[in-house]
Amino acid sequence: MAGPEVQEIRRFNRFYTNLIGALDYGRHLYTPYTLTEARVLYEVAHSPRVDAADLRTSLSLDAGYLSRLLTRFEENGLITRGPSERDGRRQRIRLTEHGRATAEILEERSRGSARTLIKHLTHSDRARLTESMATVRELLGDTAQRPEPVLRLRTQEPGDLGWMVQRNAVLYAREYGFDLTYEALVARIVAEYAERYDSRWDRTWLAELDGERVGAVMCVRDGVEAAAELADGAPPRTARLRLLLVEPEARGHGVGRALVSACVDFAREAGYRELVLWTNSVLSAARVLYERAGFELVAERPHHSFGRDLVGQDWRLPL
Repeated sequence: MAGPEVQEIRRFNRFYTNLIGALDYGRHLYTPYTLTEARVLYEVAHSPRVDAADLRTSLSLDAGYLSRLLTRFEENGLITRGPSERDGRRQRIRLTEHGRATAEILEERSRGSARTLIKHLTHSDRARLTESMATVRELLGDTAQRPEPVLRLRTQEPGDLGWMVQRNAVLYAREYGFDLTYEALVARIVAEYAERYDSRWDRTWLAELDGERVGAVMCVRDGVEAAAELADGAPPRTARLRLLLVEPEARGHGVGRALVSACVDFAREAGYRELVLWTNSVLSAARVLYERAGFELVAERPHHSFGRDLVGQDWRLPL
């Protein structure tokens, strides 16, 4: 006969699974994803680097079941799979833009569901509840607490500019179908930066999560006008933000926001009057970052570049 502790644990499990709808396998958070599928998406979205083997271990999933689930995700355009940089025998899992948007919807609905659960509780009861939950996890051996990866920005070091060319070429080909002419453009921008570099007016930042490069951006003098101003002894008026890049697995950790903020702060401190940039409308995530930083869209023009029909955009931020 089961003791009172076992009976209470079983009663709690029945109560909580019903409360959060864990048994409603086809409709977790009113989406077409099961609870397990949602957990897999969460893990991929919140890990800078994740392999299939990591998912199998962290979520205690059967290898065959996980493989079928990932195949389904890939067919639905949620993830891509490729060899791991750490070990070519392992599969690296990355979210697509569609996958990241789906994970963000699930995350927001999960938070909303949690808020709904406790909205009727007083402040003191909420404190009791969260303390009790932490106690349960501690006593039952929860070791899955993953600290947030440490974000660090630094200026360029030898090899970083070549990395920027390589990662821009790979990611823009993979995500937007850009051809080799885009890689050529990035290479020219980087070469010009290195040849004209002046620490008073130019700066590149690399973003690292837990010591690994996951993003970059440049702030440079804007073109011929800047050269003429310097020749006359006047400081350049206009800075240009260039080559903003965030690795897919690092998105959602504030990397892009930190890089754009660093660029804006530097331009202000250097004495520029305005910061401008050129991008394309398909880069919707970057547009959100620019709008949040205060940039305004000042012009749009269709063009055919990099093997694609695109809409170019000019953005401006008065400083």
